[in-house]
Amino acid sequence: MPYAIGTYRSAWAPFPALIRQYHPDLNAGIALSQVPPAADVLLLWQCDSGHRFAATPTEQRFRPGRERRRSAWCPECSDQAAPTRVVALPMRESVDEPVRPRTGVLRERKKRPVARLCDKTPDLPPGEAFVSACAPKPASAVEDRLRADLFGRLALTEGLTAVRVARPFFEHLEVWPDLVLPELRIAVEYDSIGRHGLEHVGRREQADRRKDRALRAVGWEVVRLRTGKLERLGPHDLQLPSWNRAALDRLIETFRGIRGPLLVDAYVR
Repeated sequence: MPYAIGTYRSAWAPFPALIRQYHPDLNAGIALSQVPPAADVLLLWQCDSGHRFAATPTEQRFRPGRERRRSAWCPECSDQAAPTRVVALPMRESVDEPVRPRTGVLRERKKRPVARLCDKTPDLPPGEAFVSACAPKPASAVEDRLRADLFGRLALTEGLTAVRVARPFFEHLEVWPDLVLPELRIAVEYDSIGRHGLEHVGRREQADRRKDRALRAVGWEVVRLRTGKLERLGPHDLQLPSWNRAALDRLIETFRGIRGPLLVDAYVR
């Protein structure tokens, strides 16, 4: 039996693409807010292009992988964007040739290549901050404004882009927080769902959690600024409607709660 309407509204809020794809009239009148996100039940969805398909809530929430295109939310649109390659089998030379029964393995599976660690990470002690040659550029103008506001308030070392970690994070022994504050040993991340609702949800949320664990394992703490109705991942995360002066005050107060006001206030301009 479905739950009361609105029970899981906040849980579905970070997935606007799925809210658009779900229609109660296609699912016996059941609203999406009545369905637990982890429910093991098939629901009927319809993408913006009109394709209808059945999938569980978990399958839908974890559908986007590395793709950053809108079609990632629909299996048919995704297949059209990146068609599956079909390999033609050799034909028999004569129709009179007897068909031999197939035995054993139908096809040999290719072995996955072993991931090699990037050799550009400098040989530093775990927990050391540095400038990385592999760090990506800032993804949004909001990150630039956040960086300017924060370093305008706190006299901390600027320009560092990475933290050396003890265990591999994908193919690197480093992680790249949005902001690296070495004096406080705090990493700041600005999280939004992005243009197509693909960022920091599903598998990307799992990667965020793994990244936070890697930082905490080397003595750093993480503060995530969560927007777009994203839920908190860690004890110090802040849910914000937008970045403004009040958000900056809350962030610095969070720093005081983590490292103590005596240390943090020593860097206040």
